[in-house]
Amino acid sequence: MVLVRNLDIRGLQLQRQGRIGFFIGSLGQEACQIGSAYALNPEDWVFPAYREIGVALLRGATMKQVMNQYFGNAEDLQKGRQLTNLYGVKPINFVTGSAPIATQIPQAVGAALAAKIRGDPVVALAYFGDGATSENDFHAGMNFAGVFKTPTIFFCQNNHWAISVPIEKQTGAATIAEKAKAYGFEGVRVDGNDILAVYRTTRDAVDKARKGGGPTLIEGVTYRMGPHSSSDDPTRYRSKEELEEWQRRDPITRFRRYLEKKRIWNESDEKKVQDDTNREIDEAIAHAEKIPRPALETLFTDVYADMPWHLEEQLRELQEEKARSE
Repeated sequence: MVLVRNLDIRGLQLQRQGRIGFFIGSLGQEACQIGSAYALNPEDWVFPAYREIGVALLRGATMKQVMNQYFGNAEDLQKGRQLTNLYGVKPINFVTGSAPIATQIPQAVGAALAAKIRGDPVVALAYFGDGATSENDFHAGMNFAGVFKTPTIFFCQNNHWAISVPIEKQTGAATIAEKAKAYGFEGVRVDGNDILAVYRTTRDAVDKARKGGGPTLIEGVTYRMGPHSSSDDPTRYRSKEELEEWQRRDPITRFRRYLEKKRIWNESDEKKVQDDTNREIDEAIAHAEKIPRPALETLFTDVYADMPWHLEEQLRELQEEKARSE
């Protein structure tokens, strides 16, 4: 959680300094990410929205991979083609995110159904925000999962704001979790700022799904303490008092105090984890900034197995234009 928090701070700084073009943070939502991801096995599939950087890191993505994607350099797995934070890492079953809201939900259901048909003891976990529950894909995915009892975990990070739309303008239901009843399966509400509660709730849902018990909708009640993205100014739509109230429930502060009371964490541990995580981030930034941009020719690769004639023609024209400009 500390690594994710420090990366969040540095990511926004990098954007403000003009070193990367865009950034989406997850300040305040670290417990939802890390607690839920710990309940998964390596063979399970993750379908993220765009705040699940902690899930990717926990499952094995490296900080250099993440930073290369932020900078969109030649080592970026997406070759600079995706918006910052929309990355995928195939070896860890972390599916590439997408900017349109909620599209990952039916995809996760489809992957879970495929696993069920093949007899694989695999679950698919889809992350999304409260705003996604107003999208068609949310309803289609939930209904399909309920009918076919797919091993899908729907994890809604209810951070109270879909950009500038508050949760009370998002739904007339008392909770998001209760929406699962309409689709014939269980919905659970959990304190999203309590990492242990998040882990236990997700673990139970994963175990049930793996044993053939079908899907679960988990509503993690949390709060986005930072802006929606680097293009957002949250002071225009929410009060200082509301933010301060949720800052007192900071998931990292809560867990640190819990560990201190258990006498398994102290100031020395805190200093070490801060130093280690910041050093890891610094090293990744230094590496990513040295890597050049993707070659111009990569605009035409990875589209078709065999490049069709019209793309070959466009590639030659681009290469000729590039040669003339040099």
